[in-house]
Amino acid sequence: MRLLFAIDLQDYAGCTRTFVRHSARGIILRRGKVAMIHSTKQDYYKFPGGGIEEGESPIAAMIRETREEAGLVVKPETVREYGCVHRIQRSPSDPEEIFIQDNFYYLCEAEEEILPPQMEDYEEDAGFAPVFVDACHAIRVNRESAAKSRYRTMLMREARVLEMLIEEGIIA
Repeated sequence: MRLLFAIDLQDYAGCTRTFVRHSARGIILRRGKVAMIHSTKQDYYKFPGGGIEEGESPIAAMIRETREEAGLVVKPETVREYGCVHRIQRSPSDPEEIFIQDNFYYLCEAEEEILPPQMEDYEEDAGFAPVFVDACHAIRVNRESAAKSRYRTMLMREARVLEMLIEEGIIA
């Protein structure tokens, strides 16, 4: 899978441990809008997806997480690699730990019917809501929210992936 870009904050000098947690995310377009998860409490957007479990393929994780977070049932035969964002930084939860993550993005289609999401407690606490949103709006919101968010790196990553999709003509 092609590397879209890397995020290396180079803020991990002195760390003694490494934590690796890769993720997979779905890019689903419908009627000129992109499927995203909107945090209504913190006002940002992220692609549906999440952590890859042990023994799970990135595609299987993306399909599972997209169903759980967004209620979208991915059509497996439509899945195509888009690219990977490599991230390395000091862990936000442990100052002794380096956090490393490859975020795998897949273009795909979903069934028309949207099922009820099956969110975890932290997702409900963040006010996660699946939406189809204009990509430029999501970019603008993420850039504005990044300055005051503890999720700055993620918000900037998602905005940059959206920009690349626009630049490449995948999103009109």
